[in-house]
Amino acid sequence: MNQGTNSVTQSDVIVIGGGLVGTAVAYGLARNGANTVVLDQGDDAFRASRGNFGLVWVQGKGHDLPDYSRWTRSSAIRWPGFAKALLADSGVDVQLKQPGGFHMCFSDEEMLERQSRLQTLQDALGDYPFQMLDAAELKARLPLIGPCVVGASYTPQDGHVNPLKLLRALHTCAQAKGACFHNGVQVDRIECAPGEFRVTAGHKRFVAPRVVLAAGLGNPGLARQVGLHAPVAPNRGQVLISERVRPFLDYPTINVRQTDEGTVQLGDSMEEVGFDDRTSTDVLAAIARRGVSTFPLLANVRLIRAWGALRVMSPDGFPIYQQSPRHPGAFVVTCHSGVTLAAAHALRIAPWIMGGATPEELAVFTGERFLTDKVFSHAH
Repeated sequence: MNQGTNSVTQSDVIVIGGGLVGTAVAYGLARNGANTVVLDQGDDAFRASRGNFGLVWVQGKGHDLPDYSRWTRSSAIRWPGFAKALLADSGVDVQLKQPGGFHMCFSDEEMLERQSRLQTLQDALGDYPFQMLDAAELKARLPLIGPCVVGASYTPQDGHVNPLKLLRALHTCAQAKGACFHNGVQVDRIECAPGEFRVTAGHKRFVAPRVVLAAGLGNPGLARQVGLHAPVAPNRGQVLISERVRPFLDYPTINVRQTDEGTVQLGDSMEEVGFDDRTSTDVLAAIARRGVSTFPLLANVRLIRAWGALRVMSPDGFPIYQQSPRHPGAFVVTCHSGVTLAAAHALRIAPWIMGGATPEELAVFTGERFLTDKVFSHAH
């Protein structure tokens, strides 16, 4: 890293944002030899990373946009090798378990809708394994399931990790490979010049031929400065955490998972409440009721923590990946599935940013799609 007396830091690439998305990209860049600077707003930011449910989740995603399913699965397939690389480079075991996952259904109508959604994906993609399990078949796999659950869908690629350990591993790995983190940095402006970008943050200046916008809810304003369109907005999810209990759940599910530490995590709401990341009693009560309906043993388990966090959600729920046509070298990378897509961000997005081939799935994820009338339903 070259830092002259005029306080200008020069590098090959500047990544704005130090959450799961930005740090995964930075790790991928640094491990490929790029001189990488990460500008992280720090804990004053709305940390989507810290509210993550920890799922590596494929099931049902992209039923109305098969390229999103392909992109998600490309990351899930890479996750085992990615977890090993994280362990080797950081010494942190992110506790990846990928035994497949269940989506519980509480009515025959839910079962039919679920089967239709997954069948649509299988028809579009060909290779898309899934099973629909009735109550008896589900109980054989999950003996403590409650009588309110009439069945479930199962897909074999789903898994989960410890999201806080993942964030720590990514930071440690990126720095071990030479990335330089500047914490507590608020980016004021980005100036575009031929062949370089000048980023001003307070009294600090950073210069590089490439800049990556991975600032989550800060991306819309930054994107406008480099000729990109990234209309993301907050979507709140609330989470409950129980005391540690004996192991009872070997699989992740969409609303209940037992962590590597023995606690039970319950979620997750989707609320349009602006930048309000507080909790609300009514939503937490609904989350708890669903959890107890799924696994009645939870009725006697003590809850010890609750929090709300803001997802970074585009209007259609899908990611935005794009290089600026007006200012080549400027990229936006934004999504709400920072855990699931971490492997793809490090192993596929980073090489693209450094001039490699564009992953074929990315063609549908430009910001220009929001300048038309065609908007898909939420991808979550």
